[in-house]
Amino acid sequence: MVKPLEHHFATQIKHKIDLKTKPLGALGKLEHVAYQVVSILSQKLDDKQFSEARFEITAPQLIVFAGDHGVAAQGVSIAPSEVTGQMVANFASGGAAINVLCRQLGWQLSVVDCGILTPPAELLGIVSQRLGSCTRALHIDEAMDDKQLHTGLKMGASLTTQHHQSGTNLIAFGEMGIGNTTAASAIFSALTGLTPQETVGKGTGVCEEIVLKKQQLISQVLARHKPNLTNPIDILRCLGGFEICQMVGAMQQAAKLQMVLVIDGFIATAAAMIVCRLSPSAQQYMIFAHCSGEQGHRKMLAYLKAEALLALDLRLGEGTGAAMSLPLIQSALALYNDMASFDEAQVTQVVESE
Repeated sequence: MVKPLEHHFATQIKHKIDLKTKPLGALGKLEHVAYQVVSILSQKLDDKQFSEARFEITAPQLIVFAGDHGVAAQGVSIAPSEVTGQMVANFASGGAAINVLCRQLGWQLSVVDCGILTPPAELLGIVSQRLGSCTRALHIDEAMDDKQLHTGLKMGASLTTQHHQSGTNLIAFGEMGIGNTTAASAIFSALTGLTPQETVGKGTGVCEEIVLKKQQLISQVLARHKPNLTNPIDILRCLGGFEICQMVGAMQQAAKLQMVLVIDGFIATAAAMIVCRLSPSAQQYMIFAHCSGEQGHRKMLAYLKAEALLALDLRLGEGTGAAMSLPLIQSALALYNDMASFDEAQVTQVVESE
């Protein structure tokens, strides 16, 4: 059960933000981020603790969940499934975009093998939570069975719990898996009733011919599984990936533990949509890092009535957009903690004209 945010200190938080030496709302989205994050981090504080607290992000953790998809054999991506394992090895050796950003910005990075075709060597330091080597092709069969589904949800939740116990209060979610934009588009259509023409984009950069193939394939998938697409868990079982499944478990547990969740792009948002359908209060703990270059992502955010922090036309995955959001979140808290009020600075308060 995800608890709704209790707004014990809502008036004090808003008052403190509004009385900083600036016009009302002049720091834009940073003010909203500060309000949301301070609200989350103050959930378990009493009045005295709140009045003395300095709100900071501790041990920020970014997890990349990797999994392979049976549907990838249908040619729905620019790359073969073998690239998933190759990129996981690249993550492990520190050479991918997400490694660079995590080093630059101060993230702790974990990479999870949720079930890829070619398991990486043990010495690479990858977290092994394999549910198989690949999901079943979702246009032929259910992507995973009940055991895989529930094991994956528990594995994801357990991973979040471990990081929480180690002092992490903010956790970000990225992914890697050839073919996973197809799974995410199918999930999006199943949850919302939107057609594949509305939910399918170019992924990492496929041509129009492959976009059309993806749309036709997802139409076939939705028709085949229609009797079972009545609740979010069955949608996940029939249409999801091993990495999406574990993200759902990890996100839901993070919300239960009242952590700050940073959601990356299209695939991570598909997982977040399932979590929000299961536990609507979970969205109160989520920051949507960026609006990606995948055409369906903007529609996902609109459906959730969510506004992304960034819009950089990213379509790489890996959690790269989530990684980029950390300095903004930290800046919002620094302004909340350290920026002077009008009284403290002995500055005449700015009043909006009517």
